[in-house]
Amino acid sequence: MDNICPKCSLPKELCICEEIQKEEAIIKIKIEKRRYGRKVTIIDGLDPDTNFQDLLTKFKSACACGGTIKGKRIELQGDHRRKVRKLLIKWGFPQDNIVLQ
Repeated sequence: MDNICPKCSLPKELCICEEIQKEEAIIKIKIEKRRYGRKVTIIDGLDPDTNFQDLLTKFKSACACGGTIKGKRIELQGDHRRKVRKLLIKWGFPQDNIVLQ
């Protein structure tokens, strides 16, 4: 029974759970100013079942910055809104569901 998805009850080769999560998520990318005028890029609206640690590692490598996970959102040091949007589209998230604020 290891080859059956617990969510959709389909064999793991046919599982569409990740695709459905990507299609339904409305991702908001915004910027916040912190102390001393430093900017932080906030990525919010990802599905709670998403592997946040894996995404954070990919974002930090691609943007060459530091970052953290706070609650159900990812924070990156600096203004990386456009780059993050391009990366999410590249990784299969629909362009219409990504909102820059």
